[in-house]
Amino acid sequence: MAAGSEALLTLMEASMPFGRYQGSRIMNLPEEYLLWWSQKGFPAGELGGLMALALEIKREGLEGLVKPLRPF
Repeated sequence: MAAGSEALLTLMEASMPFGRYQGSRIMNLPEEYLLWWSQKGFPAGELGGLMALALEIKREGLEGLVKPLRPF
């Protein structure tokens, strides 16, 4: 996964490729869904890393800091 600010930009642009929330931005996924994945085990690779990062941002209440990075 990209490091630092690149990871945040990737997170804000990335969409869920499958499942119930297919097409939704990963940062917009409900915290409960991300928690479910964390218990089940995040998918391998970049997708899982982005989902874990999104969950951590939500857990720590930092969504306001990344909101300006949302794509238009």
